[in-house]
Amino acid sequence: MDQSGVLLWVKAEPFIVGALQVPPPSKFSLHYLRKISTYVRTRATEGAYPRLYWSTWRHIACGKLQLAKDLAWLYFEIFDSLAVKTPEERLEWSELLSNCMSEDEVEKQRNQLSVDTLQFLLFLYIQQLNKVSLRTSLIGEEWPSPRNRSQSPDLAEKSSCHNKNWNDYSHQAFVYDHLSDLLELLLDPEQLTASFHSTHSSLVSREAVVALSFLIEGTVSGARKIYPLHELALWQPLHAESGFSRLSKTFSFYKLEAWLRTCLTGNPFGTSACLKSGKKLAWAHQVEGTTKRAKIACNTHVAPRMHRMVVMSQVYKQTLAKSSDTLVGAHVKIHRCNESFIYLLSPLRSVTIEKCRNSTFVLGPVQTALHLHSCDNIKVIAACHRLSISSTAGCVFHILTPTRPLILSGNQTVTLAPFHTHYPMLEDHMARTGLATVPNYWDNPMIVCRESSDTSVFRLLPPCEFYVFIIPFEMEGDTTEIPGGLPYAYQKALRQREQKIQIWQKTVKEARLTKDQRKQFQVLVENKFYEWLINTGHRQQLDSLVPPAAGSKQAAG
Repeated sequence: MDQSGVLLWVKAEPFIVGALQVPPPSKFSLHYLRKISTYVRTRATEGAYPRLYWSTWRHIACGKLQLAKDLAWLYFEIFDSLAVKTPEERLEWSELLSNCMSEDEVEKQRNQLSVDTLQFLLFLYIQQLNKVSLRTSLIGEEWPSPRNRSQSPDLAEKSSCHNKNWNDYSHQAFVYDHLSDLLELLLDPEQLTASFHSTHSSLVSREAVVALSFLIEGTVSGARKIYPLHELALWQPLHAESGFSRLSKTFSFYKLEAWLRTCLTGNPFGTSACLKSGKKLAWAHQVEGTTKRAKIACNTHVAPRMHRMVVMSQVYKQTLAKSSDTLVGAHVKIHRCNESFIYLLSPLRSVTIEKCRNSTFVLGPVQTALHLHSCDNIKVIAACHRLSISSTAGCVFHILTPTRPLILSGNQTVTLAPFHTHYPMLEDHMARTGLATVPNYWDNPMIVCRESSDTSVFRLLPPCEFYVFIIPFEMEGDTTEIPGGLPYAYQKALRQREQKIQIWQKTVKEARLTKDQRKQFQVLVENKFYEWLINTGHRQQLDSLVPPAAGSKQAAG
């Protein structure tokens, strides 16, 4: 079997979900990661290798790299959330945390957690994806321009660093350009020179290639099955190409690297493939008199689980509502949608909302990350494992989340509020994604940005401004109330408002109006209500719930 029959590609998920959309701490440079790589192996008996325990990572990150403990935990927890776990395991962890009465008890629970050491080193290294380098900035490739509206609306555009998380060309180029560094990071210390470099005779362990499967997978021509990298590298007919020796049970560094470079190709399940050859979905109707064309594509008809993707662009002035198998477990990207109400009521893997304005998004539970970038005047309602936001202005987040919301750089007037809606399948979908109602850190954000740690960038929604949100669709299912209920102050504000309504109804009843007066009164109330609908913008929301004409019906997904 010749090596041309093997196709390898860089996995999308570690970059979409795992690379935080912020320049990494300077101590995550290759120089320090090499030192950590050597250090953990000398501390194998102390919970550092082959599994790295939280207490050991805390010691390395806080003691040696001088990171704040919150930041050390953030990276550890993001990596842990990428691990394959059952929903039951995730719910069990939430229960353990919600039973903790103090910080010390939380720390005790965290000390039980461990991650794969070598994969964690690779994870820390790929944080460099969003490092803005001065050299390429000056050339112009990477200069961040979140507000530059004149750019091509192409979804695969390579402008700002924030597109890199969804740009599979960036993932491939990153791994290809840094392949030697990635492999050297995984080498046993005795295979390196004093300056931490490989030599022509360096040998790569099986464990190192298993770790590299965190980033790379592939297939054999003609086969439909996807294999982790190490299964292909260890496959007997490929030993000559991959450089595996059955005697030493190791790989030749230079042969392995050459084989990887030869076989690396584009990700058949990445964003580019989804846009180019994915199935086009007729979920949105085209609005008359606008040049914008709504585009929705997915790869779920060809992609295996964990590789599913839905990309939605330029939905304009409409309500789009879906609960569909196409969405289940998918990475969803919503891009350049304006003045719309979008309901995606299925359990989702991750969601990225980018360059959207004046819209409301109601999402099913998001198993990993929900990220917003460069959005204005957006309302998002979701239960999610993690929320992160960058370059947003005037956005409101009604969130249920077991981790602290991450306020990254460039945000203005962020409003955080409690999750305030439900739909019949919501609790079932939460159970499928391993999301519990407690602990819920919606009101305790973490500010992660270089320019400042100014807490005035966000506010908690005042209870007097709070209303529950009703999802206006009929569905099968058992959920009849907001999961976990509402915080006391918000519940109290609702009760007081209900009492005012009851007093008003009683006053009207006791006024004993004649039939004509009642009619007149009814007209006055309706006119005032209509005025209020227009002034608040709710009129458009109600109008867009009326189904479009038969010719442009939303198709079932």
